[in-house]
Amino acid sequence: MAPPAAALPAFTRSQKGFTLAGALLGLLLAALDQTIVATAGPAIQVDLGIPASLYPWLTTAYLVASTVMVPLWGKLSDLFGRKATLAAGILIFLTGSFLCGVAWNTLSLIIFRAVQGLGSAALFTSAFAVVADLFPPAERGKYQGLFGAVFGISSVVGPLVGGFLTDHFGWHWVFFVNLPVGALALGVIFLRMPALRPPGTGKPRLDLAGAACLVLVVVPLLLALSLGRSHVAPGEPGFAWSSWQVLGLFALSAVGVGLFLMAEARAAEPVLDLRLFRDRTFAMGNLAVFIIGAAFLSAFTFLPLYMVNVLELSATRSGLTITPLTLGVVAGNVLSGQLVARVGRYRVLMLASLAVLSGAFTLMGFTLSPDSSQSTVTAKMVLMGLGMGPSIPLYTLAIQNSVQPRQMGVATASATFFRQLGMTVGVALMGMVFASSLSSGLRAGTAQALEGAPAELRAQLPLHTPGAVGEGATPGQVFHAGEVKTRLRASFEARRQQAVGEGTEARARLETEEQQALATVERVGRAIKEAFTRATSSVYRVCILVALLALAVTVLLPERPLRKGHAPPAPVSE
Repeated sequence: MAPPAAALPAFTRSQKGFTLAGALLGLLLAALDQTIVATAGPAIQVDLGIPASLYPWLTTAYLVASTVMVPLWGKLSDLFGRKATLAAGILIFLTGSFLCGVAWNTLSLIIFRAVQGLGSAALFTSAFAVVADLFPPAERGKYQGLFGAVFGISSVVGPLVGGFLTDHFGWHWVFFVNLPVGALALGVIFLRMPALRPPGTGKPRLDLAGAACLVLVVVPLLLALSLGRSHVAPGEPGFAWSSWQVLGLFALSAVGVGLFLMAEARAAEPVLDLRLFRDRTFAMGNLAVFIIGAAFLSAFTFLPLYMVNVLELSATRSGLTITPLTLGVVAGNVLSGQLVARVGRYRVLMLASLAVLSGAFTLMGFTLSPDSSQSTVTAKMVLMGLGMGPSIPLYTLAIQNSVQPRQMGVATASATFFRQLGMTVGVALMGMVFASSLSSGLRAGTAQALEGAPAELRAQLPLHTPGAVGEGATPGQVFHAGEVKTRLRASFEARRQQAVGEGTEARARLETEEQQALATVERVGRAIKEAFTRATSSVYRVCILVALLALAVTVLLPERPLRKGHAPPAPVSE
């Protein structure tokens, strides 16, 4: 039988302030690392000679290691305390950062990125659990908004810092910069942070069998979702969804699920107590988090492709144009936290935010066009962010409010785990939707645009169009109609110089051919923009269904009164 729950000790204002500072610094480490490293990626690839097939593993290794460790760190924090867990996570993360900075080849960097991921999971889970330890549910929302602000700041500052460090000091420093920040966080944690070990946990006992089975569930699943492709181009990493490699990974994960369920049913201190799912608030909250996660990352992932290929922004500017979406998320996060602390109810805010999100996805899915302006897209992004932002603090708050204080780490970790899992599944599924729509749109659109065009022009254009247009296409290369027209004009001018003595008829024929070629380029450019617009719109139309499904699940989520202290949760009146 579980030991009785006890109240957490009272903390002074100073203890709360320094504890929050230490947790925020730890979270800043993990949040900044993601954006800084992405900026330095091209320089790292050139310097280490990383093959294109292995480049995605710099992110995949980090993501897989982080996701699989989230539930484990959550349980460890319940057994050994937040202070010990947060400090251990920071030490592992800093070790990985230093090793990444001195990495000598592709394999070493991939391995050390995985080490970073192992530590980063503790930073995410412990930070949100610390808020739950310090503040009762009735006050918790307004402080959790601070953590959302950290993500927003990192998404804006990270690319700028990463670019500055890479340009002036080299890519190694995007990893070394973590060391002084981490040292400051460790100083605050060791000197001023209380142990924050939940009472009533008894003697720590590790569920090693459950941990091993969880690894068997998550690692093959994430690898299958990361490597699966609807179409594998030559030289592209990954395998077809129907390949034995991907199907084998899914089968291995399914076996792991069965073993994990058996292990957790027998464990005295399970990594994830399955009995928690008997509580409808806990179960529905985690299901909603998983569903929203499927749309959350997809909203960020595919929009830059629209910005580059349709609005013709540079890659750098397209990344910065996502800032309004991020700031919308931060604003929604902070405002919802303040509101729930004032009104004491969370479900009505959840439903309102999902209604806003559904409306924003509808606007993106049905009003995007090749002629959209950057300002109109920005306004829609802000609306999306305001709809997505509340999902992070509100569902975490509801899940935490449904468990006893001694289970706070597991509850917080479950919300983070299912959110990350939903993001991975969502990006894989939305990627299939995007790729399928784009491929069919490019084939049909460019074929129609090139109809009747001279063979010479047909042979030239695929070299300058995005992948999937022709065999000679360069995957991912952006089509700029203006640049192609400039090259064609120069080519025709050279031909006119050669035909100086051939008479008026020859010059007129060249003039006609040039106009036809330029018109064809214009049609091809328009077809490509329409294909990217249609593909991006398709993603957001699927996201509408995801948001409505999350809305339906949230309707079924019971609302518990937010406790004003750390006492065990009261039963829900259904």
